[in-house]
Amino acid sequence: MQSDPYTSSPPLSDHYTTLEVAKMLGMAVRSVQLMVDRHELDAWKTPGGHRRISRASVEHWVSSHRHMGADTAEPAGNAGAEPTAAIKTHNPALKAAPAAKQILLIEDSVHFQNLVGLIVQQHFPDVVLHVANDGIAGLAMYGQTQPDVLIVDILLPGIDGATLITALRSQPQFTRSHLIVVTSLDTAQREPYAFALQGVKVIHKPRLVADLPAALAACLPSAKAPT
Repeated sequence: MQSDPYTSSPPLSDHYTTLEVAKMLGMAVRSVQLMVDRHELDAWKTPGGHRRISRASVEHWVSSHRHMGADTAEPAGNAGAEPTAAIKTHNPALKAAPAAKQILLIEDSVHFQNLVGLIVQQHFPDVVLHVANDGIAGLAMYGQTQPDVLIVDILLPGIDGATLITALRSQPQFTRSHLIVVTSLDTAQREPYAFALQGVKVIHKPRLVADLPAALAACLPSAKAPT
């Protein structure tokens, strides 16, 4: 019979604390806790109620997501290729145009991916929109596209938006990108992520249709203005 992971534990050397995993993966502790809740990492609790995470599951997660980042990136020059499940490109015919402005949206909700796509198509038809479904794919896509505008959701699978923003800010090329954060979290719920949001334009998702066109126009002054 398979043992209950919350009542039994492997030897000490085979597990990490939540904080240790957060530091290893460059994530917030809360993000690691959510990964455990989603069963992306194997965990159990000590008699004192402290969570321990399997070393093997962490190594498996790192390996699988590293491969995912490489496999889902679109090949250079393959502008007409069918988008992958993790990364999609709107207006692919414009991808190779040097003068075309580019937006990268990192968002796991298909509904909001489509909504942002419609907004961009309506107000900025000459702009190329790339879409990544999670933080890991988003990091890979950012390195490839060097977008003029980066739109990031806070709650993402793999790496939360605040941690992703912090990681990108350490890269010199990030200074050329305008940053917009979109979120369903209200002001109070954003507090754990405040370290990454200071000075950043944040749009509440219920206000996306009303507020995103003007925010993009401010970042893309040479593109078509909102109508």
